[in-house]
Amino acid sequence: MTERSVTARALPLCVVLTSLVLAGCSGNGPSLGWFSDDDTYEPDVSDVGAPEDLYNEGLALLNEGSVTRASEKFEEVDELHPFSDYARRATLLAAYSHFERGDYDNAIASASRFVQLNPGSSDAAYAQFLIGESYFRQIETIDRDQSAAERAAAVMADLAERYPDSEYAPQARQRVRVARDQLAGKEMEIGRSYQRRGQYLGALNRYRVVVGEYQTTRHIEEALLRLTETYLALGVVSEAQTAAAVLGHNFPDSQWYRDAYSVLQSGGFEPAINDQSWLASVFDRVS
Repeated sequence: MTERSVTARALPLCVVLTSLVLAGCSGNGPSLGWFSDDDTYEPDVSDVGAPEDLYNEGLALLNEGSVTRASEKFEEVDELHPFSDYARRATLLAAYSHFERGDYDNAIASASRFVQLNPGSSDAAYAQFLIGESYFRQIETIDRDQSAAERAAAVMADLAERYPDSEYAPQARQRVRVARDQLAGKEMEIGRSYQRRGQYLGALNRYRVVVGEYQTTRHIEEALLRLTETYLALGVVSEAQTAAAVLGHNFPDSQWYRDAYSVLQSGGFEPAINDQSWLASVFDRVS
């Protein structure tokens, strides 16, 4: 039975009951006759398949590669038999089926429903991995919006924390690293754009985000160089010296450090740590 047929069947019943209530107010309405206080209304479910049959049909479709039809069958199990054990399994397989055909929004919705209803299940880690991977597969190039990367990083980090011994935890951690690198790259792109236009405060704020929040990404070295350049352009020499010193201490053989050193020397300065700089606390974490 489809949702349309259920609605079509329920609607006349609502109309009948409403008309009877209104007629009863006038005092001239007919008696219910077939309906008494001891009766219980039972809908006709004769055309609804057994949950195990629907579930097995979904499995067969999935095995033959018909993922779209399989997802529909699994969702039917959940809709028609929501309190059955098959519904729990079908919800997870619906998420997987959606994921396999690239329908990431529905994969996220089904997997999220599974996690919400079955937080203690041994399959909860897998369901959360499907959520995170669905976001991960939607990450755009660096010049586009990075909200998918933010969500992927958050979901995968939560998975690794909640289920550290799960077989999915190692890959989740790897996905976090990639997503965070993408987020740092976006900050760098915007920062460089500001810097090229001479908007040094805007650039500075972006580079600070990278150094403050994304120290373990591959962008940290360039971010420290750009901080050296922007601070020097703003005339904040001590911060420029500190940025270069942090870069040199942590990445002494880096081309980025050699560039930062040259930038300072061109102004007659040398790298030096200012203990009062905000970079001093980051220095402890980066070193």
